[in-house]
Amino acid sequence: MSRRLLVICAWVGTVLLAACGTVPSSSGPASSPSTEKSLILATTTSTQDSGLLDELLPAFTRDSGWQVKTLAVGSGQAIELGRRGEVDVLLVHSPAAEAKFVAEGSAGSRRLVMHNDFVLIGPRADPAKIRGTKSVEAMKKIAAARAAFISRGDESGTHAKEKDLWSKAAVTPGGSWYQSTGQGMGETLRVASEKAAYTLSDRATYLTQRGTLALEVLSEGDLGLLNVYHVIEMTKNAGDRVQPDGAKAFADWIVAPPAQRLIGAFGRAKFGQPLFTPDAGADEAKLGQ
Repeated sequence: MSRRLLVICAWVGTVLLAACGTVPSSSGPASSPSTEKSLILATTTSTQDSGLLDELLPAFTRDSGWQVKTLAVGSGQAIELGRRGEVDVLLVHSPAAEAKFVAEGSAGSRRLVMHNDFVLIGPRADPAKIRGTKSVEAMKKIAAARAAFISRGDESGTHAKEKDLWSKAAVTPGGSWYQSTGQGMGETLRVASEKAAYTLSDRATYLTQRGTLALEVLSEGDLGLLNVYHVIEMTKNAGDRVQPDGAKAFADWIVAPPAQRLIGAFGRAKFGQPLFTPDAGADEAKLGQ
């Protein structure tokens, strides 16, 4: 394993050791170690837990010849990996943190890729009575009822959205009713289900796992729950190990029409609706309208 991957594995912990060594299969002939084009993508757990990466990455490798090693972490961790020059490209969903990061100067192009939305989910009994309410009002009701709420607590894009909703609700969550997993979306959903608690999830991960969960969507649909993803290319300004050509290859590919069609079709056959809406070239200010 290269020194670059050893650094990454040490930083993200043993949970991600398998991811650091995972390379999606290619339909073409295997490349020798000296000629293989390999890039590192830092992305969110939602793109992995939903199954979207399983759809996209083999197609990218087939079309471009680039192999992809994936680190699926929270958006905050992904951005930190980019800041340290330990990955080549990011696919993340924490717009405020992304904008701040790009302004620092180590990243290159940041482009709109897709969106879906967040949903507030909880037990069917709905002890806080949030069913059908707007997101901010729902957060107020959960806090007032001291109903169990499970947070990711991992500085991910989902966690950033949750904190934004608490802030808009003028609530500082804490106490025994509020718990953090420090884990990704899939694990947080499992814990919330076991504890009959509320949580905030991206819709795609919830839909792919709802068959194993005793949880329902209780608050959805307002613009405050929009979940927007961007691809960010890293540059040599972040460090000499960055591969800008690989970053640009991936970013150009994911916003091009063939990949956007794959994104738009993903989930439709199984769930009756796409799990993500492709947005390349769209006016971001008008998303969700």
